[in-house]
Order: sequence, then structure tokens, then C-alpha cells
Amino acid sequence: MPLTTDLPSERPVQAQLDAYNAHDVQAFVACYTEDVQIFRLPGTEPVMTGRAAMAEHYSKHRFNIPTLHAELVNRMVMGNKVIDHERIHGVREAPYEAAAIYEVQGNLIKTVWFLNPD
Repeated sequence: MPLTTDLPSERPVQAQLDAYNAHDVQAFVACYTEDVQIFRLPGTEPVMTGRAAMAEHYSKHRFNIPTLHAELVNRMVMGNKVIDHERIHGVREAPYEAAAIYEVQGNLIKTVWFLNPD
């Protein structure tokens, strides 16, 4: 079932997912604010800040994996928050599931909180 991106908050989230799956680092980071902050819950301090740090991390640790792919399992949109349940392929020996909560401001992703079940 194709997803619609009729809601403004959903557009940059879908665009970054498409760029992630295309391994296009420039298009990927263009979906985020210059000062984006990324958290791994339950942590309270950002694990990454800024587009430049994202570009470096994803170039070295994700987009160099030929089998990398994020499968969208479910998406919820609540105002300027988009919550994605994803199944990630290629990073580990077997696919794993994760949740990402995106905060969108001005058509760009400002903050991301990742949650892994393990």
C-alpha cells in the first residue's frame, strides 16, 4: 500500500527515508536543519548534532553498506511529530526493528529520537 504524504510534517520524513534507501547522503541531510539533534532513548544527551556530523556518520557507517534498507512498517503523524516504526536491513546479520520520532519545524527535521527494543 503506497503511503501518502499529504501532511506537511510527513513530507521531510518521507523524503529522508527515500534518500536513506537510495544511499544519497546529500539528499538525506538536506531534510534536516543545520543544527539537528539526534537522541537515542532513554538517553537525554544528543548522540549527534548538526548536518555535517550526520553526513559523516551516515557516509561511513550506513550508506557504505550495499544491502542497507529501511522498511516502513507503520507511521503516525501527530501535529509536527512523525513516528515511524521501521525494519532495518543490512546493518546487522538479521533485520531489526526500531522507532524514530521526528520533530518537524519549517519543513525540515529539527530533532530525532531513536528507540530500539534491545
